[in-house]
Amino acid sequence: MEDRADLSAFKQRPTPRILLGVFAIGFSYVIGWPAISALGVLAVYWREPLIVGIGGPVMYVLSHLCFIAGMALTGAEFSMVFLRWAARAGVEKLLDGGENENV
Repeated sequence: MEDRADLSAFKQRPTPRILLGVFAIGFSYVIGWPAISALGVLAVYWREPLIVGIGGPVMYVLSHLCFIAGMALTGAEFSMVFLRWAARAGVEKLLDGGENENV
């Protein structure tokens, strides 16, 4: 928070590799818990607990592998800049109570 983490490192045009890495990091969140929740709903609907019993851990591992691949593609510098900014934005939202929409 003291450093006022921002996205100034992204002022230069990102390479396709960095864009792919950021996409992979974002996609890992989509295939993580939301996909596992969807598998849980399907398991209840079809009354097949193995859908979530096997599919849940598989999706969890796949989301971690996707996240790690994204971090490797973007590189440490851009990954840390992005994650520090996201953490700062989240903390400011929590402290502000959501009143300040200009993060």
